[in-house]
Amino acid sequence: MTNSLMNNSMIRAVDVHKRFGPVEVLKGVSLDVDRGEVIAIIGPSGSGKSTFLRCLIHLETIHRGSIAIAGEALVSTDAQGHCRYAAPADLSRICRKMGMVFQHFNLFPHLTVMQNIIEAPLTVKGARLDEIVPKAEALLNKVGLFDKRDSYPSRLSGGQKQRVAIARALAMEPDIMLFDEPTSALDPELTGEVLNTMRALAEERMTMIVVTHEMAFAREAAGRAVFMDGGVIVESRPARELFAAPEHPRTQAFLEKML
Repeated sequence: MTNSLMNNSMIRAVDVHKRFGPVEVLKGVSLDVDRGEVIAIIGPSGSGKSTFLRCLIHLETIHRGSIAIAGEALVSTDAQGHCRYAAPADLSRICRKMGMVFQHFNLFPHLTVMQNIIEAPLTVKGARLDEIVPKAEALLNKVGLFDKRDSYPSRLSGGQKQRVAIARALAMEPDIMLFDEPTSALDPELTGEVLNTMRALAEERMTMIVVTHEMAFAREAAGRAVFMDGGVIVESRPARELFAAPEHPRTQAFLEKML
């Protein structure tokens, strides 16, 4: 494999298995994500989409397979079938290459919007206050919330909270953004403002994986759509092709219900 190919690979997951007790939730998921790619993962509830994202960023541990982030091994499986994760210091550094936005915002209620954004760069990366505040202000401008910098989360709408959560993740300057159902907790009228923020990131060529039920967003903003069902990837194709003419009967049945 050439260095240029390796350098372009941001995520490489091979044969990832994950179980909770006797229930196997991921049954051998493999996915390659190149630099600047936007991938939408769609599928019914319980198909393993969110679990797969959580495994990529080490919020869950896998039972078999391998995951590499930007060419560095997060976890691999040895000849005896044992999963071996990177050393703790390396694990933290590799995971910092990714930012994640969750369904339920997870903002600190006792901190202002600005404090929420600068907290991790200050405590995790050791950034200086005079360095991170201008960056945080620029991010608030990017998500259209500069005027809310001194507000507390309780004073924000759900859409505003989610945009703050996106800004907070971006403040760590990740190479990859993971979104786990970022609009599913929002009223329909607030969904658009979050999706617009995500579209802007896609246009800037941020590498993104988005687990979503927003089919229009998946079709328009993603370069590739991945359909998961029953813990496996059933179909993975350019997004517009998959939505226009899904090949697998399971994909067809799902999209008929959703569109």
